[in-house]
Amino acid sequence: MKIIMLGAPGAGKGTQAKQIAAKYEIPHISTGDIFRANIKNGTELGKKAKAYMDQGALVPDELTCDLVMDRIAQDDCAKGFVLDGFPRTIPQAEALTNALNKIGQAMEYAIDVDVPDENIVNRMSGRRACLNCGATYHIVFNPTKEEGVCDACGNQTVLREDDKPETVQKRLSVYHEQTQPLINYYKEQNILRTVDGTKPMDDVFSDIVAILGE
Repeated sequence: MKIIMLGAPGAGKGTQAKQIAAKYEIPHISTGDIFRANIKNGTELGKKAKAYMDQGALVPDELTCDLVMDRIAQDDCAKGFVLDGFPRTIPQAEALTNALNKIGQAMEYAIDVDVPDENIVNRMSGRRACLNCGATYHIVFNPTKEEGVCDACGNQTVLREDDKPETVQKRLSVYHEQTQPLINYYKEQNILRTVDGTKPMDDVFSDIVAILGE
């Protein structure tokens, strides 16, 4: 079962990807994790990626795809995997399709967790984080017992720069420009499935399981 998660930042696709991975016993693969693991282990691909990252440059699509394919080739991916955060652009998607074709494989599902922009701005601007212990909260859905104070360690919780409405709007603009075209790309491949991401998280997961099967 080879799955790609699609959706705007804050749509909840990472949470769903983790639940899919747990239920179907397949790895949840995020590009950030792959970069960190390869850099930490000093692999050849990791060294190449680090050279770009140290300069503040984006890691080229081809190298990112090589890192993903290297991860997919590991034994724990024999039953499948969930890709989260890759591909982000059409060139990345094409590179992945071509690389999989070469080894006689293909993606089976592209699941789009669909949430309107307005909901995402409201959802993300309500997030609060503790910079001390890393715990995260939401002023509506998961508030702290005492306003502005972390339940776990008692330090102050803050609205991160990333979650401020103006920052979220910028991230959404980038998403619509670069990543949303993937929805049509995978629709043309007949593997796109869309779920309503405005529902409660458990209901979204139930909808995904209905698509993937028990």
